[in-house]
Amino acid sequence: MNRKIIFLYVVGIFLLFSGQAVAQNLSMDSSAYVQTFENGKINWQTGLVTAVGIGAPPANAVNMAQARAMAVRAATVVARRNLLEIIKGVQIDSSTTVENYMVTNDVIVTQVRGFLQNSQILDTAYMSDGSVEVTVGISLRGGLANVIMPKTIPFGIKIKKPESVPVPPAPPSPPAVQEKEVQQPEPEVRIEPKDVEPQSKPVAPRMVYTGLLVDARGLGARPAMSPKILDENGQEVYGSALVSREYAIQQGMAGYAKDPDRASKNPRIADTPFVVKAVMAKGKARTDLVIPNDVANQLRELAKNQSFLEKCKVMIVLD
Repeated sequence: MNRKIIFLYVVGIFLLFSGQAVAQNLSMDSSAYVQTFENGKINWQTGLVTAVGIGAPPANAVNMAQARAMAVRAATVVARRNLLEIIKGVQIDSSTTVENYMVTNDVIVTQVRGFLQNSQILDTAYMSDGSVEVTVGISLRGGLANVIMPKTIPFGIKIKKPESVPVPPAPPSPPAVQEKEVQQPEPEVRIEPKDVEPQSKPVAPRMVYTGLLVDARGLGARPAMSPKILDENGQEVYGSALVSREYAIQQGMAGYAKDPDRASKNPRIADTPFVVKAVMAKGKARTDLVIPNDVANQLRELAKNQSFLEKCKVMIVLD
């Protein structure tokens, strides 16, 4: 019996430290773009949202074990409440936050709260004064993304190309003037050998790209769940219209990082990303990026035969 208790105790300690290691590893990547708040943060590279809550032991607890357990429960409730506040502030696109979307539909509010009640406890820290600090986390991708991503976003709608301008018919040619026939010499006929084929020019192999890397540093740009990349005329080059809702929910429309060199090696876009420098951030929340027209045209041509944009293989570098 004692061996079973010792075994369960060892397993519990292992799981506790494993959870702490996972939380630490997720926050140790210095190249990831992380938004920090008073009680939590959003890792925009992994999509993980974390929040912290502190609970104090009640004065009327029967013993230390009960006091700790009640403090953990109180800290978890506070952490999940803070998690909700952080998620409410997430930009869906340049004009809409999660909170804007939630206030339009009570069903969405209920579903979001349901996800948060099942958010994972990543770390539990016991303080010397008896209080407990709990860290909880949930991914912005997957099930939660399916709830908070509005169904009105036009996913998978092909961007319309400019219609071709009709060419007017050529004017009728004037009637030919009959001239006196002049006998022409017969043309010389050359016979090519049948076994010799005309030589064709070698075709240069098309570069195959594994993703798109947009450098948006110095523009004051911010992350969003559904960003857009536009040309200088305001026409969409990358956005929801180019991808399926399933890809956007499971992968996220884009990953965000702080270091372009490390971002270029991120599994999302490695090994040969197409690199472009953004020239402007647009929109109310400055989440949409503008790239030069000539580069935008290159991307449109690549999108005809390559699928990295359709599969959301996009990384954006921010300050």
